[in-house]
Amino acid sequence: MDEKSAKHILCIEDEPEMIDLIRLILGRRGFDVTGATGGIAGLKAVRELLPDLVLLDLMMPDMDGWEVYQQMKADETTRHIPVIVVTAKAQSIDKVLGLHVAKVDDYIAKPFSPQDLLNSVEKVLAQKKIGS
Repeated sequence: MDEKSAKHILCIEDEPEMIDLIRLILGRRGFDVTGATGGIAGLKAVRELLPDLVLLDLMMPDMDGWEVYQQMKADETTRHIPVIVVTAKAQSIDKVLGLHVAKVDDYIAKPFSPQDLLNSVEKVLAQKKIGS
């Protein structure tokens, strides 16, 4: 797979182990995964890399996922980038309702299976292709 066809995914997550896991799962399918530890680093990486897709954890200590998401959508250069929100199963239903209000592209709950992650990523990237 050449550089151009590999989809670049940015994983914004405060747990390095989770970034490694996601890189392992998606790397096997030929995705190019970059990790950013925390919201502030993540937002900076989004602006520098302009990835094809962002996997965004909501619960991060420095800047939460909602803040990152809102700043991405407020910026002309990053608002088109699809976002899959990753939430902990224990989080309340209003987070999920917020997703619909915020129009995020998809969400997956931790712990997720590798197949859940792949299905979500492939679905969102396919929608992006149709929409572009």
